[in-house]
Amino acid sequence: MMDRLELLEAAMIAVQQRGDEYGSPWRSHERIAVMWTAIMGVEFSPEQVALCLAAMKIARLSENADHQDSWVDLAGYAATGSECLHERQKTNG
Repeated sequence: MMDRLELLEAAMIAVQQRGDEYGSPWRSHERIAVMWTAIMGVEFSPEQVALCLAAMKIARLSENADHQDSWVDLAGYAATGSECLHERQKTNG
């Protein structure tokens, strides 16, 4: 098991790797938000995408709290959600 700093370091690595594979969290979550909006008929923001993905990880952890990767992913979604908020504030001035 990881301590909190090890977990955050693992989350940093995961976020960086995902960014290398899928682009910036803002763009990726924005694309997902557009798709979810079209499917559900309710508008989603990139920050809400991060929240929903974090909720998915929490739901999975409630079934198996020993799954370390889900803890790492949860921390990563918190970071990407915060980055999306920062990007929105920067864009909207």
